[in-house]
Amino acid sequence: MTNLAPTAAVLLIGNEILSGRTKDKNLGFIADYLTALGIDLLEARVVADDEAAIADAVNALRVRYTYVFTTGGIGPTHDDITADCIAVAFGVGISHHPDAVQILETYFKQIGREANEARMRMARVPHGATLIENSVSKAPGFKIDNVYAMAGVPKVMHAMMDSIAPSLRKGEPMLSRSLQFLGGEGDIAKSLKEAQDTFPDVVMGSYPFESGAGFCTNLVLRSRDKTRLQQAFDAVKLSAEALVAAGKARGVSEAV
Repeated sequence: MTNLAPTAAVLLIGNEILSGRTKDKNLGFIADYLTALGIDLLEARVVADDEAAIADAVNALRVRYTYVFTTGGIGPTHDDITADCIAVAFGVGISHHPDAVQILETYFKQIGREANEARMRMARVPHGATLIENSVSKAPGFKIDNVYAMAGVPKVMHAMMDSIAPSLRKGEPMLSRSLQFLGGEGDIAKSLKEAQDTFPDVVMGSYPFESGAGFCTNLVLRSRDKTRLQQAFDAVKLSAEALVAAGKARGVSEAV
């Protein structure tokens, strides 16, 4: 299937995610956000607070996708090293951005906090980067080439996504239709494969779950072409209904 939509990867940064101490809430939000913009999220990685790991991941992802979104590691503490690592990845220097300095100094004065060395670390960005507005806690993220470095705190990251969204190249939104098949994934697998072969331009997936009545399967079809999506949906539904009629499943219905 030819896909002209912009593509993206997400890089989640932080030891706390890998240790399980912090439960990531950012990936799902970004995935939903990009889907609504018609941008295909094709990869996600989680890396520790390690310079080589972060720089290597940034370099691998930025040449492969239209956009790379990183979360975490741009705060005031010693282990917030994302800005330094992205500077390494791009082979550029890093220093206090004058606009970021002004934003932070003004903000800390307003709230009665000292603009100490630790807090002002959040004004350091790679050379050549532009700032991403943070309407929540003011400390900005930054963009360099196609890499967007955002905060790990969900509320702040959400604000940063809202800030950068208008500048992103958008594609046609992905459309989706779903069926709830009251039977096992193995029961519908053959029919689903046949439908996929017939409609290679429609993405099809099966997602099993267990209900009080037994094993069930959610069938999800996705396409940017409304007509093809409807045709594929009708074909899968017809096959599912045939399995129900043959006593191999308990029912099928469109899922909302």
